[in-house]
Amino acid sequence: MSDKKYKHQTNSKVVSYNKWGIIFLTPFMVVWLIFQFIPLVTTIYNSFFENYKSGLTQIGPNFIGLQNYVTIVTNGDLINYSKNTMIMWIIGFIPQIFFSLLLAAWFTDPSLRLKGQRFFKTVIYLPNLIMASAFSMLFFTLFADSGPINSILVSMGILSQPFKFMANVTAVRSLVGFMNFIMWFGNTTILLMAGMMGIDQSLFEAAEIDGATANEIFWKITLPILRPILVYVLITSLIGGLQMFDVPQILTNGTGDPTRTSMTLIMYLNKHLYSKNFGMGGALSVFLFIITGILSLIVFRISYAGEVK
Repeated sequence: MSDKKYKHQTNSKVVSYNKWGIIFLTPFMVVWLIFQFIPLVTTIYNSFFENYKSGLTQIGPNFIGLQNYVTIVTNGDLINYSKNTMIMWIIGFIPQIFFSLLLAAWFTDPSLRLKGQRFFKTVIYLPNLIMASAFSMLFFTLFADSGPINSILVSMGILSQPFKFMANVTAVRSLVGFMNFIMWFGNTTILLMAGMMGIDQSLFEAAEIDGATANEIFWKITLPILRPILVYVLITSLIGGLQMFDVPQILTNGTGDPTRTSMTLIMYLNKHLYSKNFGMGGALSVFLFIITGILSLIVFRISYAGEVK
């Protein structure tokens, strides 16, 4: 077979493979275009217009340029609600990553020979399958002024009268963070376990032969190799934290009380959309997009700082 004919057949196969790749990608691209790209462009477009209802009167749409963005920045709500969101995310994420690393290390350590691993893996993942709304309603009932928690504490003599959990800033934020921790630490544990199980066991055996302790192996071998997965977990958790809505919305009945200290950015956005103020809602959505991108980039750069130069 001549070189010319061989090259022709090779090129034909490449074209054939490319054709099937395009065919399989087409449904995804169509869905992405309809449900993500077009709404994104529409949101940015609406953010430059005054478009809301005042009573029964429709105001706009009137082109006002960057006025919606200026209003959001100058009224201080963006900073306050961003702070609320980050505080509640941090409260939930710190114990989440700690317990997930601990459980993943235990489950993947063959020397411990833990019994009933399948049962416990299933149990810790189950909360991830429960709807956040159901979790929120459960905790709202448990920690109500006349709820079971207050009844138990008063009957045991720990409290002289019921504690108003929903009127205390620290209590509400802690409950939101705790619920997010309970719902997501199982998923994080599974991800970290998958990363640890993919590490070459010969590295651990060589470290043990050299006299390394379990702590040294974890900090000097396991964590550095797990860095890509840890970065992924951190970024996805951060994005999820910025989109925090259902738990504080239901727990505080949409008010963000006490004194809006548990109001998140998405709850703030929801109020604009509920009042049909599409201009302000679009501008706030653009701010959320920018904030998410900047924070994700910062986390990525910090996590890989000094690794590759």
